[in-house]
Formats: sequence, C-alpha cells, structure tokens
Amino acid sequence: MDLMQWLRTLSVTLQLGDDALDQHDMHVLLDLARDAAHEVERPAAPLTTFLVGMAVGRGATLEGAASTTTALLLDTGEPPAGG
Repeated sequence: MDLMQWLRTLSVTLQLGDDALDQHDMHVLLDLARDAAHEVERPAAPLTTFLVGMAVGRGATLEGAASTTTALLLDTGEPPAGG
C-alpha cells in the first residue's frame, strides 16, 4: 500500500472522510515532525504532530498550531498569536 492510499484508508476508517489530509497539510505536518525530531529528539516528531492534531481538533487551524509550534521549537521569541 502506498502512502496516499494508506492515508485515505485510515481517514475513512477513523470516520474523517476520504480527503481529511491534503498534500499541503501533509507537507506542513512532515516539516513540523522534521523540526521536532531535529530540535528535540526523534520521539518528539510523532508526539508533537499528535499534540498539534489535538489543537486542531479543538478549533485551532493547522497553520496556526504548526506556526506556534515551530516558533517554540526554534525559540524565535514569542510564538505567534492564534495558534
């Protein structure tokens, strides 16, 4: 099974619809996972993306939550508002 087929199958199985994760969102999450793995340690990658997903599930936008998390990871100062 290839990646996109797996993601569609999982999305449908979890009752999220068959288009729950588009290419843009996938790249945002993969970039976030990479940053977490490099700035913290490898296990931070899936756990960070899980927490961002929880924030999105509670109403945050993916872009906002990812931006806030990246700012925190890179310690660029104050995280952006609205994450």
